[in-house]
Amino acid sequence: MFVIVGYVVVLGAVLGGFTLAGGHLGALLQPVELIIIAGSAGGAFFIGNTPAGIKATFKAIPSALKASRFNKALYMDLLALMYEILSKVRKEGLMSIEGDVENPESSPIFGKYPSVTADHHAVEFLTDYLRMMVGGNLNAFEIENLMDSEIETHHQQSHVPVMSIGRVADGLPAFGIVAAVMGVVHTMESVGIPPSELGKLIAAALVGTFLGILLCYGFIGPIGNLLEQKADEEAKMYLCMKAVLLASMSGYAPQVAVEFGRKVLYSHDRPTFIELEDDLKARKGK
Repeated sequence: MFVIVGYVVVLGAVLGGFTLAGGHLGALLQPVELIIIAGSAGGAFFIGNTPAGIKATFKAIPSALKASRFNKALYMDLLALMYEILSKVRKEGLMSIEGDVENPESSPIFGKYPSVTADHHAVEFLTDYLRMMVGGNLNAFEIENLMDSEIETHHQQSHVPVMSIGRVADGLPAFGIVAAVMGVVHTMESVGIPPSELGKLIAAALVGTFLGILLCYGFIGPIGNLLEQKADEEAKMYLCMKAVLLASMSGYAPQVAVEFGRKVLYSHDRPTFIELEDDLKARKGK
């Protein structure tokens, strides 16, 4: 929603200011210039990315138009899920969660938290380390290093669309200059025509530079920035799970372990201590 509003504001400010200055919007309608810029940028995008990167980018773009799913409600569910699992371990032993870990889809515990289980990668991360805990004695320091490596790999993958879109945005002003130069070349070979017609050709050429800069800073670049913020928000989910699991492995009680995870979250998404405590008590009473 905010993306659409932002685009409307950008267009309103640019085109409105141009019109108020006495400009004619018809002069900006140069489809050939747009074809040169968009086609060149699209071609460069396909050249500079692997098939996996291209697929990831096209998959990520629609998410920019949606509200972030990483909010307080999701983290309350995540912390409650981990609290319930760790409480079961504390009461019944590690082997008691083997079935939940091996088949989270059919687990009655995981089934209570569809907002968490909807994220396949997050569930895989959580169950992998729970499975390792069930499997035997673990060195918390080594497991932390392994978690950091996995989170870093996931972070790099999630930033592929960010880098791809950012590079396209960075190239748009240059492609705008290419379009403008080609327009100037066309103008120079038409110097015999009347000045009024020559002026139109020069204006059309300058529109290329205008479009390249506008598309870069007003449309494509902001999308890259938004996707980067969303990728950073997603990383917080993994850092939260990491903090809770490591605290549990260090011997902390489930109530304290989830507090470690709560502290990792951004302030605008983080439930307060009382909110989390009340939520856990309410779920326990059901």
